[in-house]
Amino acid sequence: MTTDERIIAFGKRVREVRRNKGISQEKLAELAGIDRSYMGNIERGEKNITLKKAYEICEALGVDINDLV
Repeated sequence: MTTDERIIAFGKRVREVRRNKGISQEKLAELAGIDRSYMGNIERGEKNITLKKAYEICEALGVDINDLV
C-alpha cells in the first residue's frame, strides 16, 4: 500500500468526478477497461497506476488529465 499523498489525492479526485457525473465505480471501470476491484484500489490511492491508465480513466470520465491532478 502506498502513502504517497499525490496518489491518494488523484484517487480521491477520480472518485469525486465520477460521483459528480453519476457514474458507478463498476461502469467507470468498464469504460476504462479496468477491473472494478482495481478501480477501487485506484480511488483509495492504493495503486500507483501508469500514465496510460490515468489517461484511459480521463477518457472514460470525459475530462482532461489536469482535472484529476
